[in-house]
Amino acid sequence: MRRFIAVVKARNLEFVRDRAALGWNLVLPVLLVFSFTFLFSGEKSDVFKVGVYPEQALHGSVTDFLKLRHVQFIPVTDLDSAVDKVRHHQLDMTLDASAAPVRYWVNAEEPNGYFLERLLLGGRDPAAAAAAQREVVHGDKIRYVDWVLPGILAVNMMFSCLYGIGYVIVRYRKNRVLRRLKATPLTPFEFLAAQVVSRLVIIMSITLVVYLGCDLAVNFFMRGSVFDLFVVFTLGAMSLISLGLVIASRLKSEELSDGILNMVSWPMMMLSGVWFSLEGAHPFAKALAQIYPLTHMITAARAIMNDGATLMDVSGQVITLLVMIVVFLGLGSLLFKWE
Repeated sequence: MRRFIAVVKARNLEFVRDRAALGWNLVLPVLLVFSFTFLFSGEKSDVFKVGVYPEQALHGSVTDFLKLRHVQFIPVTDLDSAVDKVRHHQLDMTLDASAAPVRYWVNAEEPNGYFLERLLLGGRDPAAAAAAQREVVHGDKIRYVDWVLPGILAVNMMFSCLYGIGYVIVRYRKNRVLRRLKATPLTPFEFLAAQVVSRLVIIMSITLVVYLGCDLAVNFFMRGSVFDLFVVFTLGAMSLISLGLVIASRLKSEELSDGILNMVSWPMMMLSGVWFSLEGAHPFAKALAQIYPLTHMITAARAIMNDGATLMDVSGQVITLLVMIVVFLGLGSLLFKWE
C-alpha cells in the first residue's frame, strides 16, 4: 500500500506542476461552453421539427401535412420519449399516426407548436376539429448549451484520460523510467492501479470544478440526481483510462502512440453524439458508435441531466461501461511490459 500511495502521489504532483496541462484542462471546456452559449443565444431556426409515430402507420388524414416543406419529420420508436422532447422544446410537435382519431402533442409555451397545429388542422380551431385529438404538455425549455454540456465534459475527460495515461506511460517507457521502476519492489499491478487512481482523482476533480463554475455562470438545466451523474462520469472515466492502458501497454514510440490515440479519439468524438444528435444518421454509423465508451457515457449523462433519468433507467449504459472497464483493464494488465 505504501508503494501504491507513493506512485499515486508522484503522478499527481507531476500533473499539478505541469501548469500548461493543468490550465488547458480547466480552460478548454469553459471556453467551449461559453462559445456555444454565445453562438446559439440568438433567435431559433425557422425549421419545424415533428416526431412521427410510428413511421409505417401514417393515416390518410395527415398525409398532406407530412408533405409540407420546411418541416423536418423525424420517425420515433418511443412515443413517451418523443412527448417528453416536446415538453422540453426539443421537438415542436409529436404526432401519433396509429391512433384514430390522430393524436398530437404540442407545448403550450412553444409558438412553433401553434403554427404546426393550425397547419395540421387546415387552419381550424383545435376545439372544433374532430379529425385529431389534441394533447398539451408543459415544460421548461432545454437550450443547446444544456444539451451539449454532457458532451463537452465527456470529451474533455476523454482527451485527459487517453493522453494522460497512454502518452505518459509511453514517455516513461521511452525515457527508461519504467525500466528503473522494474528494479524496485513495485509490481505491474500496483503501478497500473496507481496510474488509474491518480488519473481518476485528477479528472473528476477538474470536471467537478468546471461543472460548478459554468453552472454558476450559465445556470444549466439539471433534472436528475447529481450523484447519478457523478457515478456515470466516474465509470466513463475509468473505461477511458483503461482504454489508454491498453494502447500504452507495449508502445515505446511517442509519435506512434500519438497517432494511435488520435485514430481512436477523433472518430470517437465525432460518432458519440458530442456536438450533434445521431438521430437520422446511417445505421452503420449508429452501430459503430456503440463500441465507444464515450457514446454510452454521454447517452447516460444526457438522460440524467435533461430527462431526469435514474441509474436504473440508464442501466444498459452503466452495465456496458462496467464490462468495458473489466475488459480493458484485463487486456492492459496482460499486455503490459516494463520495457
